Amino acid sequence: MPTALDHAFVRSAARAADRTAVPLAAVPDEEPAGVTHRVLARRVKTLVAAYRSPDSALHGSGQAVAAALTHLRALRAAQTGTGLFAGGDNVQSPPDSAFTVNDVCDAYVLAAAAGPELREVAAALAEIACAASESLLTGGVHTPNHRWELSAALARVHRSFPDDRLLDRVGQWLAEGVDIDAEGLYSERSAVYASHVSNPSLLLLADVLGRADLRDAVERNLTATLDLIRPDGTVETLHSRRQDQKHPFPLAPYLAHYRLLAIRTGRGDLSRAAHLAAADGIDDANLLAETLLTPDLCRELPTPEPELLPRDRYFTTARLASHASATALGVVYGGSDVPEHRRIRSGLACNPTFLRLFAGEAVLDAVRLSRGFFDLGPFRAADTQRLADNRYRLTETQSAAYYQPLPADRRRDDAAYRLEDEGRFSAALSFADRPRDEVSQTTRVDVELRDDGADLRIDISGPQVPWSLELTFRAGGVVDGAAPIGDTRWCLTAAPMTYRAGDDEIRVEATVEAGKPLAGPDRGDVLRYDPGQDHTVVGGTDATAGNRVYLGGHGPQTLTVALRTRRTAPAS
Repeated sequence: MPTALDHAFVRSAARAADRTAVPLAAVPDEEPAGVTHRVLARRVKTLVAAYRSPDSALHGSGQAVAAALTHLRALRAAQTGTGLFAGGDNVQSPPDSAFTVNDVCDAYVLAAAAGPELREVAAALAEIACAASESLLTGGVHTPNHRWELSAALARVHRSFPDDRLLDRVGQWLAEGVDIDAEGLYSERSAVYASHVSNPSLLLLADVLGRADLRDAVERNLTATLDLIRPDGTVETLHSRRQDQKHPFPLAPYLAHYRLLAIRTGRGDLSRAAHLAAADGIDDANLLAETLLTPDLCRELPTPEPELLPRDRYFTTARLASHASATALGVVYGGSDVPEHRRIRSGLACNPTFLRLFAGEAVLDAVRLSRGFFDLGPFRAADTQRLADNRYRLTETQSAAYYQPLPADRRRDDAAYRLEDEGRFSAALSFADRPRDEVSQTTRVDVELRDDGADLRIDISGPQVPWSLELTFRAGGVVDGAAPIGDTRWCLTAAPMTYRAGDDEIRVEATVEAGKPLAGPDRGDVLRYDPGQDHTVVGGTDATAGNRVYLGGHGPQTLTVALRTRRTAPAS
């Protein structure tokens, strides 16, 4: 028996659309300037949805129609002779154009069903979609998620303008298999691309092609994401291989997918996530169109299932662990791609943060460890072991070499030796032909996640080198007990310190088990974060921002760091 309609949700979606559409309709003949083709298409889709929706202030508005036509003329002008769209860093990009065509096709479905008032809009949309279809049919991609965005565009064009060649091409892409692992993470491990590309594309393909397995893949990803939702309403991105690995990402873009799957499956845990995604209100102008295209979205959600605490999760492929209690959420990460690939690269997981801790308003956003070892950059675990429940060991061994003279049979009279990369730097030295003297350093970090925080045991072996542990607390709180060293930076020595935000706090205490005493606040040369030469050689950095507390010294060293949370009113 279908559930009742959720009128409050639909009205909220309409208000979100109106915040974009109403100002556009107020000046319907104003030519859009400096707007990308993707924004133009999304605006047209929003204007058509507002025209169609009885809950919109623009329902049946002739000005909405006029504004849509103005934007469609600009969109058609941005379309090149290939049918692909100009603009952006990716030249003549089939996948970038697919994003636009997906919105064009959805707008066409809404306009074609509206009657004569939108006949001109529907005709313009059809012209744009059909002009792009040949290039989308033969075009290629350069990231994993592009396959599904491009396939969704081909399926949408076929839905309105049937062409079996388009479906055959979709079949070729899908025959590669969906890049989702057994734990529900896509290969890019990105919240941005899961929520904006892979999930919506696979849901569309599931509906058009009648492929329940594609819908099941999305459900698996949404299930995995349940354990990545943080107390501040964001999704964990430390393990991502894309741009979002450096930034918090909100749960809100997942709203439509959690809502749809909760309604279709009856799952209360997905319903809880849908409520969380809408907790701060609905601000997605695209959502109104989705309610018209997928009426199931408009139905009432099943009863939310409460979150059970404490809760643990370990993602073996991403090497990401979390422990949530009523007092704190701790996250441990040891899944960087950098130790294997020995480089910082777009498409690799590079974030050196290995611990986060949430305690209400008090948030420890990042714990990172620098070592002054051949400028190879901060600690990124190459190996992660799960020792026991909530106990993990992160290990990295770094190596560099000094090179001996070339053997006699490898010498050249012209001294023109090969320019080679030896893993740390490049030079015309024919490194592969030379004997080498290895220098190595091993760092091991044992982490125990607790209901009230975390315990660290850090062991730095090898040659004597400086090291620095950086704890970055989210701005807005007060540091007490550490010595200020300028520019929102503090030094922690033997005495404990506390970070307070509102009524919540995180207490930090460090103890040296072996090695020299900790550095004092006068040691600015040690108490700093070093991003490593891959960043500094081009004047860049991946440093954090916030209230940064340092402790450091010279290794070899073994120390423990106790992190304890206290909340006046723990979450229920």
